[in-house]
Amino acid sequence: MTCGLTTFSEGSMTKPVIFTISATWDDEASVWSGHCDDIPAAADAPTLDELLAKISAMVLDLLPDNHPGVDPGSLFLQITALREAEPAVV
Repeated sequence: MTCGLTTFSEGSMTKPVIFTISATWDDEASVWSGHCDDIPAAADAPTLDELLAKISAMVLDLLPDNHPGVDPGSLFLQITALREAEPAVV
C-alpha cells in the first residue's frame, strides 16, 4: 500500500493539501485497513466512511508535528480502496 502527499502553492493563496490513504479489504477480519506513511496513521474499520472518520481524526491530531506548515483548513483526504470483485447475486 502506498500514500502520497500533494501540495499546491500559488502566491499567498492557500491551495489544498491532499493526503492519499490506501485501503484494502481484509476478508477474514471483515474490515477495511488503511494507512498513510506520510502522516503516519493507520486504522481498521468495517466501512470506508468509518475508516475515513478514524484516519481524519488522527491526521488532524498528528498534522502539527509531522507537517507544521500545512493549514488544517486546506487539508483533504483521498482514499484509494482495493477490494476483490465479487460476482453479482442473482
